[in-house]
Amino acid sequence: MIKFRILIVFIIFSCGTKKIIINSPVEIENNKKVDKKVNAKPSKTNKSSLPVINNVNDYIDYFSGVAMDEMRTYKIPASITLAQGILESGSGKGRLSVEANNHFGIKCHDWKGPKIFHDDDEAQECFRKYSAPEYSYRDHSIFLTSRSRYSDLFDLSISDYKNWAKGLKKAGYATDKNYPIKLINLIENYKLFIYDEIVLKKRSHKNKSVRDYTLKHEVVKGDTLYSISKKYKISIKELLKINKLKDRTLTIGQFLIIDK
Repeated sequence: MIKFRILIVFIIFSCGTKKIIINSPVEIENNKKVDKKVNAKPSKTNKSSLPVINNVNDYIDYFSGVAMDEMRTYKIPASITLAQGILESGSGKGRLSVEANNHFGIKCHDWKGPKIFHDDDEAQECFRKYSAPEYSYRDHSIFLTSRSRYSDLFDLSISDYKNWAKGLKKAGYATDKNYPIKLINLIENYKLFIYDEIVLKKRSHKNKSVRDYTLKHEVVKGDTLYSISKKYKISIKELLKINKLKDRTLTIGQFLIIDK
């Protein structure tokens, strides 16, 4: 009788308790553990299969949506992700991206998944291999957010792509001393910062390619046509023409069209 009463009490007590959810780790492509609070599977591109990528603009058109989704989830500027992808993968044409879907040159380290060996700083170094490019983008986000040496990056403004580029080099992502300059040039030449602005809701995005946007510059104190032409790599003559300027006089707050 005593045992029976104890059993009844246990049943009543257990029915009244709340369900506890434990965020246990899951694996991304059975390789890298991430927390269930963040989806281990990356977003898919809206294409059914990989297209033929002929140039940088094709690469941007294909992967910009993935980069923006990564920015929303991991707070890494889409401009930085895209610029790194372009640079590290050779716009999707490099051996690692073609044969291993590795778009960021991430080496094996503690990787337990498929591998590919490739000459880099040293001969036949071990690199990670993925089943699809989107997994490479997701692993890039996890790589930066899970390693303490990159933690200072996340103290920066998410729209400050210049210091993000410099911070990646400082943290040891690449050995090339010109790595930040290369990233910044890609971002500015291809207007990749527009994708940051879309995510931050500073700009609308209605099925437009970045090439459909008109780039404008707001004149600030110290600006001259010469300094603006150097910044955007456009001639003074062209600036005068597309803005219908009669002379080189500028006014603070004035907007100049950079290209059409």
